[in-house]
Amino acid sequence: MLINSIPLREAKDSSAIENIVTTNDKLFRFANADGTQADTATKETLRYRTALLRGYESLKAGRPLTTKTAVDVCRAIKDVDLDIRRTSGTNLKNQHGKVVYTPPEGEAVLREKMANWERFIHDESDLDPLIKMAVAHYQFEAIHPFPDGNGRTGRVLNILVLIEAGLLDLPILYLSRFINDRRSEYYRLLLEVTSQQSWEPWVLYMLHAVEETADWTRGKIWAVRHLMDHTVRYVATALPKIYSRELVELFFVQPYVRTQNLVDAGLGTRKTVSGYLGQLVDAGVLREEKAGREKLYVNVRFLDLLTSDSNDFAPFSEASAGAGPGDRRLA
Repeated sequence: MLINSIPLREAKDSSAIENIVTTNDKLFRFANADGTQADTATKETLRYRTALLRGYESLKAGRPLTTKTAVDVCRAIKDVDLDIRRTSGTNLKNQHGKVVYTPPEGEAVLREKMANWERFIHDESDLDPLIKMAVAHYQFEAIHPFPDGNGRTGRVLNILVLIEAGLLDLPILYLSRFINDRRSEYYRLLLEVTSQQSWEPWVLYMLHAVEETADWTRGKIWAVRHLMDHTVRYVATALPKIYSRELVELFFVQPYVRTQNLVDAGLGTRKTVSGYLGQLVDAGVLREEKAGREKLYVNVRFLDLLTSDSNDFAPFSEASAGAGPGDRRLA
């Protein structure tokens, strides 16, 4: 549930930093479909989530973070068979059009610098892993090893560094939320490390980012858990003939579901699960929407909770009577 939801918010904001803009509704609508009907920005943003999950799976398979990891992540984001660039990098310009940073050039030079990046990440020193992540992120962005996609690749690698260091179990730290809200400061501080060796403000910025987004993510996780438990109790009471925990939990794996998703989950034939969905719509658990020739069923409370900065949700009125404090509106 968490892997299917919070990385989509991360993907959206990390892509928005690069002016690739889509909506939460489009992302969640196409997240468990084939995506062929999605617009270009939504497809590219969904590929960010794919890249993040592939990197996570690579670490879980016992493969350490390397230049190859970075290449694989960037390839997944851009959906092209790219590698360490052999051409010059894109010059960084300020608002007046003046070049303020030129990335290093030459494949051999870039590979040596990426090898240095690898050694720094895996150096067994007493340096705090959070500080190491901040320094490694600057290092990667300064190397700028790919023709395109460096910013998003670097932000995926931030999460992977923390997973490899044992500070995260799942790739669900919504770090790009902080960066997107403060992107001008993000770019300014990166540049000041290069131009002034001003490390402390940059490291403090990234530490603040981790602190704030960790608190935000933790609050969101608890709110989602409360909402799921609340919905389970409501459906068990209001619709006991169709209730199963597996049925309810399916709507929390993805807020948009199709009839075929229930069939694929082994919950019944199309006719049977269509009846389930109709009853859940009547009970106010789901909302039915038309999408071309098919119907989508939306877990509205879950979608609202995922896409809002608030951790409140409106309880089901029938289930609220006599319920415990965990069922009241949550803050």
